[in-house]
Amino acid sequence: MKKLLSGNEAIAAGAYEAGVSFACAYPGTPSTEVLETIAKEYPHIHAEWTPNEKVALEVAAGASYAGARTIAVMKHVGVNVAADPLMTLPYTLIRGGFVLVSADDPELFSSQNEQDNRHYARFAKIPMLEPSSSQEAKDFMKEAIRISERFETLVMLRTTTRIAHSLGVVELDEASEQRAPALERHPAEWVMLPANARRRHPVIEERIRSLRAYSNASSLNITDMADTSLGIISSGVAYQYAREAFPEASFLKLGMAYPLPDEIIRDFAGKVDELWVVEELDGFIEEQVKAMGIDCHGKDRLPMCGELTPDIVKNVISGRDADPIREYALPGRPPSMCPGCPHRGLLWALKRNKCFIAGDIGCYTLGFLPPLDAIDTCLCMGAGINHAHGMSKVFGAGKEKIAAVIGDSTFFHSGITGLANLAYNKGAAVIVILDNRTTAMTGSQNHPGTGITIRGEQTTSLDLEKLVRALGIDWVRVVDPYDVKKTRKEIKEALAFVGPAVIISRAPCVLLKSRTVSGRVLYVDPDICTGCKVCIGLGCPAIEFADEKAHINDMCVGCGVCSELCSVNAIGGGK
Repeated sequence: MKKLLSGNEAIAAGAYEAGVSFACAYPGTPSTEVLETIAKEYPHIHAEWTPNEKVALEVAAGASYAGARTIAVMKHVGVNVAADPLMTLPYTLIRGGFVLVSADDPELFSSQNEQDNRHYARFAKIPMLEPSSSQEAKDFMKEAIRISERFETLVMLRTTTRIAHSLGVVELDEASEQRAPALERHPAEWVMLPANARRRHPVIEERIRSLRAYSNASSLNITDMADTSLGIISSGVAYQYAREAFPEASFLKLGMAYPLPDEIIRDFAGKVDELWVVEELDGFIEEQVKAMGIDCHGKDRLPMCGELTPDIVKNVISGRDADPIREYALPGRPPSMCPGCPHRGLLWALKRNKCFIAGDIGCYTLGFLPPLDAIDTCLCMGAGINHAHGMSKVFGAGKEKIAAVIGDSTFFHSGITGLANLAYNKGAAVIVILDNRTTAMTGSQNHPGTGITIRGEQTTSLDLEKLVRALGIDWVRVVDPYDVKKTRKEIKEALAFVGPAVIISRAPCVLLKSRTVSGRVLYVDPDICTGCKVCIGLGCPAIEFADEKAHINDMCVGCGVCSELCSVNAIGGGK
């Protein structure tokens, strides 16, 4: 049977066909749909959202140690969070096939950096496969499971945004039988005391040598000889761009991007007049090809930053401009929080209290943009609390108004330890937990605070207020962010308090069925409106300004924040 699937859906299908029985992830674009598809389409595979990527990799390791075939899924920056177990897992014995799906984000469509996670495979000394289509995404997942079990190692499957989200025809097969778990004990291979780790390190080095021989013999790496005046080595979606730009050229398509098939590369290089390596982001393959003593072009001419396109590849290799004007590109549209978003009123209130606001990863990061201009730092998940604590310490308690905002899902991901540190070390910052009852930015996934699993089952729900108090915070308030005046008052009191203070801003995401906004579209009375633009300062897409007056369009969901801020009562009513 053939089906049109995205790369993420194809990875899920490959996991099913490979007999995977355990899958876990923390949601993050562009990888989110892998686990969502598994939960929706393959109910006999246990699927779960974990609080963060480190937890995901560790619980998946436990399932693999029990003999189950398993996958852990995350975006590229999530691998940073999971790096601690990742660097030691190759030392351990893998029983059930174990695959780490890492989704990179060239062009930073929804990420804070543009790192190239191919380096993690070489760093951790594990094999890595890189599909260039939806069909390969499915097939390579199955092959990754086979390689994992044959070589008793974790395997990385690397995708990028284009592969993850592009659609392609996929031929589906029957599923393999899931392996029955069996409890065994292998302490010498699973307890990484120094003595055991020293003994296991040579095993890793020998495994890499064996994997290189496997790569040289593998059908994952395909040589296609045509016009030998130009030879191109490529992998992933970059192969598709290069093939479109130069259909007549000779190609070596690398499905196994680490370890590289050195013998195949030398043979291919010896058959072409001019050799190019076409890859996105870093010169990962190019560097290793040059280390073999093979002359080639790559990042000396191709751009290091952003996505490639067929035009860029064609122009660079042909000796023209490396970055042509993309006339087909759509006009830019700045991102914005949704109309009625509960974060908007809270950020407005924080900004009006004239405090420094350390941000975090989530929808509220968009508060950085004008007209709110309400976010002053954003580094990685959980960093905002630590930024605020560090700043409050160097200034001294009460010397500067320092606050941090963090979403509920991000708080469970990596904010708890930061808040514990703030309390333990007697910080004096105000931490605002934006509890909108979901992981909103990646598509409204559940988390430990929602009380619902990925499959909609009821489960325990962490109580944020009790958790915060248990971490050592005595000054705690819960506010309704739609009540802006009261929220602003609570923020003022928190900033005046000398010591750690936490405000929990509680209102469901406006896109959830449990949202609390009225749904009534408000309007502006033009005879009363003075054109003061206070409401425009919220940055709500539902509020426009023309002819010296504010106007409310049909995007309004009736949250009422603008009405509350209007000093002349020009906003009100409803349909």
